[in-house]
Formats: sequence, C-alpha cells, structure tokens
Amino acid sequence: MKRLVLIILLGILNSKVSFSQKTFIESSGDILQIGIPAIAFGSTLLVKANDKPHWQFVKAFGTSFVVTHALKRIIDKKRPDGGLHSFPSGHTSAAFTGAAFIQKRYGWEYGIPAYLLASYVGYSRVYADRHDIYDVAAGAAIGIIASYLFTKPYKKNNTVFLSGTFNKNNILLSLNYSL
Repeated sequence: MKRLVLIILLGILNSKVSFSQKTFIESSGDILQIGIPAIAFGSTLLVKANDKPHWQFVKAFGTSFVVTHALKRIIDKKRPDGGLHSFPSGHTSAAFTGAAFIQKRYGWEYGIPAYLLASYVGYSRVYADRHDIYDVAAGAAIGIIASYLFTKPYKKNNTVFLSGTFNKNNILLSLNYSL
C-alpha cells in the first residue's frame, strides 16, 4: 500500500509536466480522483480476504459512476465556467468512493488521510471553477453512500484465547493470539 501511495505522490509532483495547461491544484486533483480509487482497489488485491473485496469495490465504484453520470445528464446544470453537466462532481464522486471504501474496509486510521485527499479533490474542482460547493457535496455523498452500501470491514482471522490454572502455590495464565 505504501508503494501505491508513493506512486501517486510522484505523479502529483510530476503533474506540471503532464498537465501543463492546468494549475498544480487542478492537475493534482485530477490525479487524485484516479489515484484514491486505484489505491482502494489495489488494496483488495494485496490483502488476503475471503469476502471478495475486489467485487465490493467494483460494485461501489460502478454504482457511484452510474448514479453520478445519470444525474449529470438528467439535471444538466451549467458549470461555473460555462460548460455542461456540472451536478454532481464526477471527480469528487470517484475520490470519495475510494476514500469511503478505504475507511469502511480498513478503519479510520487509513480513512482520515483518504478523506482529506478526497476533500482536496473537491476543493480542486471548485478552485478550477468547474463546480460549485453543491456539485462537490453531492459527488461526495454519492461516493460515500455507494461505498457504504457494498463494503464490509476487513476482519483479520485473529483469535485470542485466555486460559488459566491455579493451585495453592501457583497461578498460570496463558494468552494465545494468532494472526
């Protein structure tokens, strides 16, 4: 997981070369809207689990994508810069789908940084004048709801067993923990 994060960060640092017509904030937001879900999906391939987490992610991301793009066509709100299909923000929807998946699957320790990065994606869309706060909030809500519908928390197969024996002179306690 650390390697994937490093790859994303290197991509952000190189964003001026890849997206020279855009500001750093806009191009780093573009990279993160792909990077956060990529890390979420990649984590499902790296962590052994029996509950098919890759399908959980695919269902969440697919639902988020379909709902977001259906609403864009149905509502057809103009963007602040004059373009079409502003509501809801697809970048934010994708980023928050990945962040919510990470948080629900692995806990707040990983979820907080993921949500902060997803929030930055939303900020980058407002900063670039592509969306307003309502577009971003709706995209975030869609991503979070989609992930919460399909994601199950990761449970390690840990077992803890405590036993003890005692007599008049001795007490023996045993704690067994297996990963």
